[in-house]
This record gives sequence, structure tokens and C-alpha cells, in this order.
Amino acid sequence: MAQYSTQLDGVFQALADPTRRAVLGRLGAGSASIGELAAPFDMALPSFMKHIRYLQNTGWITTRKTGRVRICTLVPKSFDDIEAWLSEQRRIWEARTDRLEHFVTTTQDKEASK
Repeated sequence: MAQYSTQLDGVFQALADPTRRAVLGRLGAGSASIGELAAPFDMALPSFMKHIRYLQNTGWITTRKTGRVRICTLVPKSFDDIEAWLSEQRRIWEARTDRLEHFVTTTQDKEASK
């Protein structure tokens, strides 16, 4: 789990903010300009750009300039770290619940045989 900690800190901090989650959700449907992404939010463009820079710095999105317009694109590979961590957590918790099930079943069997 330590191998993921630094990367996951940035990942979960990025996802902790509703504005950034909404931007990622919108980019899931395809690339969009900064203006399109900022339109639903009641905030100044410089404040919105902090969210874009954060997503870009943590590897969730890339941006490219086309003329005077900056286009943002989701980086699907950024989900790999989360998936790997969640898979590891799922494996750990499934093993724990399997042991608990075994304990309960064994205890019930012992009680029934008394």
C-alpha cells in the first residue's frame, strides 16, 4: 500500500473537491474548452483555473492550446492507480470477511454439536 500513498494522496485530493469531480465527469463525455467547463460554475475564471491546474498537475487531465482556446482532455490511465488500490483493498477485505465467515460457521458447528 505504501507504493501508492504519494500518488493516491493527489488522486483523492483531486476527487475531494466537487468542482474537480464535476469537471472530470464532464470530460468523461469528451474533451472540452476551459470556457465550456467553467460555464456551470459560479466562480471567477482565475479560481476555476486553479482547479484545472490541480487536475493537470495530478495527471487527471491534459490541456492543449488550439488558437486562443485551451482544450482539456481526460487521461484515462490516471484511473489505473485508483483501480489498483481499490482492487488491493477489495482483496484484503474479502479475505477478512472470508475468515469471519469461517469463524462464525465453525463456532455454530461447535455449538450445534454440544
